[in-house]
Amino acid sequence: MTSCVSKSRGTRTPAEDPAEGAAGAPAGVAGRAQVPADPRRWLVLAIASAAQFLAVLDLIAVTIAFPAIGRDFAPASASALSWVLNGYTVVLAALLVPAGRIADEAGRRRCFLIGMVLFGLASAACGAAPTLGLLVAARVVQGVAAAVLIPTSLSLALPVFPPHERATAVGAWTAVSAVAASSGPVIGGLLAASDWRLVFLINVPVVVLAVAAGVRLLPRSVGGRVVRQRWDLPGAALVLVCIGALVTACVQAPEWGYTAPATLVVLGVGVAAGALGVRHARRAAEPVVDPALFRTPGFGAATLGLLSYFVAYSVMMLGATLLFTDVWHYSVRTAGLALAPWPLTVLVVSALSGRIVRAVGERAAGVIGSLCFVAAASWWLGYADDGGAGTHYAVRFLPGLVLAGIGTGLYQPVMFAAAGLLPARRLSVGSGVLMVSRQVGTALGVAVLIAVMGGQGQGRHQGQGHGQQGPEMGALRTGWIVAAVTGAVAVGAAITLRPGGDGATRGQATRPANRRRDRTAAAGQRRPPAP
Repeated sequence: MTSCVSKSRGTRTPAEDPAEGAAGAPAGVAGRAQVPADPRRWLVLAIASAAQFLAVLDLIAVTIAFPAIGRDFAPASASALSWVLNGYTVVLAALLVPAGRIADEAGRRRCFLIGMVLFGLASAACGAAPTLGLLVAARVVQGVAAAVLIPTSLSLALPVFPPHERATAVGAWTAVSAVAASSGPVIGGLLAASDWRLVFLINVPVVVLAVAAGVRLLPRSVGGRVVRQRWDLPGAALVLVCIGALVTACVQAPEWGYTAPATLVVLGVGVAAGALGVRHARRAAEPVVDPALFRTPGFGAATLGLLSYFVAYSVMMLGATLLFTDVWHYSVRTAGLALAPWPLTVLVVSALSGRIVRAVGERAAGVIGSLCFVAAASWWLGYADDGGAGTHYAVRFLPGLVLAGIGTGLYQPVMFAAAGLLPARRLSVGSGVLMVSRQVGTALGVAVLIAVMGGQGQGRHQGQGHGQQGPEMGALRTGWIVAAVTGAVAVGAAITLRPGGDGATRGQATRPANRRRDRTAAAGQRRPPAP
C-alpha cells in the first residue's frame, strides 16, 4: 500500500496529512512550518479522550465491582476470579507496542474505529457472560481492543493541533485519564450496587456515539505512510513476552508470593525476553521498537519519567483509598468523593497547562509538576494519621490531594507530549511505548504497596482491617516514602529534558530563522505531485 488516500485525491500534501509534514520529520517540526489549526481539532480530541476514558474506567470500576462478581460466580476460586482483572491488565500492557506499530502501518483512523467497535462488542459480551470463563475471555478481548485504542487515541489527536496548543491538548487528554481513574470507585460502586453487569454495559452507548462521531470527524489521512515495511515478528514476540511476563509477575505476586518459584520464573522470563529484545532491536533492519525512538530528544527521558511517575501515582492513589476505607472506615462511595479534589485539580491545571508550558518551558513545567508530587507524598508522610475525623481529612490530607493534582496536571502533559516530537510514521508506536511505561509503572506500584502492607490491603473484602490501624498506617507511610523516592526519579527525568524541546511546544516563541529553515527543509523533502 503506497498511500492511504485514493487516486482521485492524489498524493497527500502536508495540509492534508498534518501528522506527516516533511517526510520522516517530527510532527512538531513540520507542523510549525505548514500546518494550520484544524477547526475540528477539539472534536477529534473529544473522541480520542472518550476512548481513553473507557479504557481506564473499565479497569478501575471493575476493581470495585470485583466482590459482587465473585458472589455471582461462587464458588469460583479467588485465583480464577483474579483473571477478570488480570486478563485485561496483562493483555493491555503486552499489546500496546505491537498495536501501535500496526496502527502506524495500517492507518490510525481505521485501527481506532475497529478498536472501538471491538471494545463495545467485548463490553456487551462481559455484561451478558453466563459463566466465569466466558467473562474472562471477553475481558481479554477488551484488553486487546484497549491496547489498540490507547496509543491511536493520542496519535490521532496530536497531529491536528498546532505545536503551541499541544501541551493544552495533552493536558486535556491526561485530565480525562485522571478523572476516569479517580471517579472509577464512585461510578463502579454506584453501578455494582444495582448490578455489576452495568459496569460493562454502560460502555456500549458511549462506544456507539464515539464510533458515529469518529466516522464523520476523524481525519482520514492521519497515520498514512509512504513505504510498506516488513513486520518484525520475532521482535513483536519478544515485546509480548517481556511486557506480558513482567506485568503478570507484578499483578500475581501478591497471590503467588513474592519469592514463590512461579513469580521468580515468570519474572525471569520477562527479564530474559527484554534482554533478547534489546539485542534483537539493535540488529534487526526494521525492529518493532526502533532504538532510534530513544535517540529522539526528550523521548527516553519521558519513558523513564512516566515509569517512575506512575509507580508513585499508583502507590499514592491506592494508599489514599486504603487509608479512607480501611483506616478511616469511609464507605467506597465516600472514599471516592474524598478523592475528588485530585481529579478536579487536574482539570483546572490541565486547562492552564498550555499557557504554563509556553511561559516557562517543558523542562521547568515537568520539574515543577514532579516536585509537587514529591511534596504531596511528603505531606501525607508527615501529617496523615489514623484519626479519621473531618479535620484530619481537611487539614492533614486535602493539601496533599491538591498538590498531587497540580503535579498530575503539569507532569503528564509534558511527558506524553514527547510522542509529538517523533517522526510522524512512528507516532502510534511511540505512544504505545509511553503507555507501556504507564501500565508497568502502575502494576509495579500496586505490587510494591501490597507487598509492603503484607496483604492488609485486601482486608476490607474479608471483614478485616479493623484493629489493624497501627501496622497499616506504618505500611502506608512506607508506601509514601516509595512514592516520594520514585517521584524524585521523575524529577530527574524532567531535568534531563533538553531546553530545545520546549520550542516544539512553545510554537509562538520559535525564531523566524528557525521557521524559514523548517520550511526550506520541508520543501526539499516534499514528494512530487502524483501524475
